[in-house]
Amino acid sequence: MRNTMLAMLAASALAPGVATAAVPTPPAPAMGAWGFDESALDRSVRPGDDFFRFANGAWIKRTPVPPDRSRWGVFDGMIAKAESDLKLIIDELEAAPPAAGSDARRVADYWQAYADSAGIEARGLAPVATELDDIGQLHSHFEVGRFIAKPDHLSAGPIAFFPAVDTKEPNRYAIKVTQSGLGLPDRDFYLDPSQSFASIRAKYQAYITALLALAHYPHASQRAAEVLALEIAIARISWPYDQQRDYDATYHPKSRAQLIAMADGYPIDAMLGVAGVPAGYDRYIVAEDTAVPKLARLFRRTPVATWRAYLTFHCLDTYADVLPQAFDDAAFEFRGHVLNGQPEKRARWKRAISAVNGAIGDALGALYIERHFTPEAKAKMTELTDNLIAAYQVRISGLPWMTPATRAAALRKLASFRIMIGYPDHLKTYTGLDIRPDDPVGNERRAVTRDWQRRIDRLDQPVDRSEWGLLPQEVNAENLSTFNAVVFPAAILQPPFFDPAADAAVNYGAIGGVIGHEISHSFDDQGAKLDDTGRLHPWWTAEDVSRFKALSQELVTQYNAFEPLPGVHIKGANTIGENIADLGGLNAAFEAYTISLRGQAAPVLDGFSGEQRVFLGWAQAWREVIREAALRNRIVSDEHSPAEFRVNGVVRNIDAWYKAFSVPDDAMLYLPAARRAHIW
Repeated sequence: MRNTMLAMLAASALAPGVATAAVPTPPAPAMGAWGFDESALDRSVRPGDDFFRFANGAWIKRTPVPPDRSRWGVFDGMIAKAESDLKLIIDELEAAPPAAGSDARRVADYWQAYADSAGIEARGLAPVATELDDIGQLHSHFEVGRFIAKPDHLSAGPIAFFPAVDTKEPNRYAIKVTQSGLGLPDRDFYLDPSQSFASIRAKYQAYITALLALAHYPHASQRAAEVLALEIAIARISWPYDQQRDYDATYHPKSRAQLIAMADGYPIDAMLGVAGVPAGYDRYIVAEDTAVPKLARLFRRTPVATWRAYLTFHCLDTYADVLPQAFDDAAFEFRGHVLNGQPEKRARWKRAISAVNGAIGDALGALYIERHFTPEAKAKMTELTDNLIAAYQVRISGLPWMTPATRAAALRKLASFRIMIGYPDHLKTYTGLDIRPDDPVGNERRAVTRDWQRRIDRLDQPVDRSEWGLLPQEVNAENLSTFNAVVFPAAILQPPFFDPAADAAVNYGAIGGVIGHEISHSFDDQGAKLDDTGRLHPWWTAEDVSRFKALSQELVTQYNAFEPLPGVHIKGANTIGENIADLGGLNAAFEAYTISLRGQAAPVLDGFSGEQRVFLGWAQAWREVIREAALRNRIVSDEHSPAEFRVNGVVRNIDAWYKAFSVPDDAMLYLPAARRAHIW
């Protein structure tokens, strides 16, 4: 503002007595001169050898991971900004407390309760004493099962159930029944025989021991060994992730009577009653049908004493951040340091923001969108998404491997697609929810119980197809496959992912690639099984399915070969859905940018063509530095490939990238045209 005023004064001085109109200075991009950080480039690297490091290498060399984080990149910077924006809102609420009973007051009180470390320390274990006492009084498997099912008990047993959309009847809800019960991120943490995972298991047992000992649990070390042995047994029965993500393989409808018979030994009927599921409700979808009966038998043959120790540990682990510091420190040492390599715990205020978001996030989101989302941003995003849809129409229409019948059905699905931008039509409100400024444990319990009851109450109602799974203040995006929709919250629609002042090509590579990614999930190896209504049923010809599987397998094979750490390879079958979405998304973003030019030539900026800038925008969006422990964790438990391979693994399959950067056939990323996975 000061610079603009000086310019106006200078113009008046140069032309006295002449009326002048001030020309507003266009806003500068958040990164570089045109939305890309050229200082990040490592020009010693050929684009065709390592495009990720060509675009980001200098930035990687000079950027440390902050001590309170396991990684740092564009996403993390945007999350940090969102945290700061939300903290300013909290500060305003503290400075001028809202009216009692309002959702804004609930936000302020939830925040205060979580942030009050001194109060938490003074209360000791009193907030969980009743729950711990109840666990100690469990003397039968029937009682254990009923306790696990209590809505205010926040840790699950070996079999979990919850309301969800029925994928074969997407206009109604069902109760989904699934494997559960593990305290480590994935079953492979329990089963991998390598030294690194054996070390993690030993440290996990030490962590279980530490929490039990802090709570003065008898024979803590012995009980910890039993808990770990139980979880290893659960892991051996559990399906691996590549099977869990298969829509067909995880759809097994059952009546209540069939479910009870299937889970023989697990008091499922009584548990459903405790959870509030109506006695006459009869729509259940079992996911891992071979695992559930085995888990039920494991439940029955495991001594009740072991279940008491298991439940005690998981109670303490769940609430460790709102228990005395010794518990919080122990949880960080294992979950933050051992699993993710973080040297330092995140600041209490940052974790308080996450806690509010997790419990009553829509109340905070309502305050966020008032300050951080504009109609102009929505309009520009709408234009982008329209071009992405048009790009998919072009690409689907020209697919050489797809038969006409399947192509017509795919275009119908695309035409019925919904793009949700900024925030949902209706944010949840929390009228009547009791939030107290001195009860962080109780606040979380009451919030979770209320949300559970909300979901139970609507079991027999039509599905709410306007509901989001993300908050407006989340830096994320999602595909709602059963709704045939994608969601882009307000917080992700900010620089550098989406910068209205940036070059259009960079925006298309960054947010356009993300939009395309989410749309592509409706056509990945699982999303393609759902039709234009979101219903799970076959709509492809057998010929198309065969060709699609062959193309997908080529991508699986490529990613299996990537080795982010010595001896540790990406699991191509686990990450295939996200890899297809990355590839489809960037292809569509490039096509959409071409459409946006309306036949005009793209400008050349600092020697980079428009085509090159699309790919640079994608590479910049995924730039990241990550700790080794966190990277290892991600490879095992995350369905996304590590950031480096979300860039290099994708561009090498796109013909336009080879042309844009004149990639020679001796380049390290070079793939012969016949081996490139041309899917969407």
